[in-house]
Amino acid sequence: MGLFGKKQDPVPASGGSVFGSTTVAWDDQFKQGSVLWKVPRNIRLNDNIVVREDETAVFYRDGKVLTYFDQPNRYALTDINAPVVGKLLKFLTGVQQEAEVFYIPKRYLDGKFGSTQPYQFTDPTFGIVNLRVFGEYRWKISSPELFINQFVGTFDADTSDDVEGRVKEQMVILVYNALGKMKQEGLKVTDLAANLTNLEQIVLASGPDHVGQYGIEINKISGMTISLPDEVQKAIDTRSEMQVLGVNYMQYQTGKAIDDAAKNPSGGAGVTAGLGAGLGVGYAIGGQMAGGMAQAQNKSCPNCGSLIPVSTKFCPNCGTEQVQQSQQGPPPPAGASKFCPNCGSAVASGTKFCANCGQKL
Repeated sequence: MGLFGKKQDPVPASGGSVFGSTTVAWDDQFKQGSVLWKVPRNIRLNDNIVVREDETAVFYRDGKVLTYFDQPNRYALTDINAPVVGKLLKFLTGVQQEAEVFYIPKRYLDGKFGSTQPYQFTDPTFGIVNLRVFGEYRWKISSPELFINQFVGTFDADTSDDVEGRVKEQMVILVYNALGKMKQEGLKVTDLAANLTNLEQIVLASGPDHVGQYGIEINKISGMTISLPDEVQKAIDTRSEMQVLGVNYMQYQTGKAIDDAAKNPSGGAGVTAGLGAGLGVGYAIGGQMAGGMAQAQNKSCPNCGSLIPVSTKFCPNCGTEQVQQSQQGPPPPAGASKFCPNCGSAVASGTKFCANCGQKL
């Protein structure tokens, strides 16, 4: 039979006496990684409470904290020890002579947070973007009384998981509030990566006003990351690459298409498209060069419009003398088969007039 007439869960590091008193302590096996530990049985008059340097024992009843012990000692809840535990004895000597005991740590605690619901960030370029935030934080319990009243009394938490879940929710709210402030100051989605440190500082600065009411304080935030939708992240990456390359969107897309086609391992349509694009560019350049060379070496006869070498003095087709005459006759044309009887210049077969002197042939 237990202390109250029924079987109870075992109390760690507890021992009984001939007077039925119990000694309660928070053993290390229950302390590792724990934020809150509720003693499995209520304490009563004559019980003993052990408090170590890194912990606080909080006494709770009727929805509020009665008192707490935060100095290391072994506290005997008897009239003999009244100068030390008198405030608690006052509650235990009434009609209801018992209270719950919660142990909480004094040390800093490390945790991770992540949003379960996205934050809708309105961006002038991308519109409404759903953001998700992740990170790590360090915190501690700054006020045992506020902490137990809020988490145990208001949130009905009685395990470490209950407490940590609530703290993580508050961290996400803090980050979302900071994002809202920065957005009002002109922050864009493309600026998020460069402003993560600023975001962390804003969260730390607003922490006391937001989480101080829960009896906790945030000491550090690290590893902050903000996840963007895939399509938005891809667009931001594309813009960054364009800025580095110094090209516009059409140039970037054309380059990517050629590069993707060249890397296509299928060897089919992708490679053919890549080769076709390359050949098309080559033909275009070749055609421009050929056209330029033709315009540089030939001219049109002002009388009949025939295309003739720039050094020609008389049009071989109509015999019209050209305005700009060369000091020397044109070089012998390919396939020359006869000579002008007047000046002796070589002329091509079928020529009607000598290109050098204008003699009718």
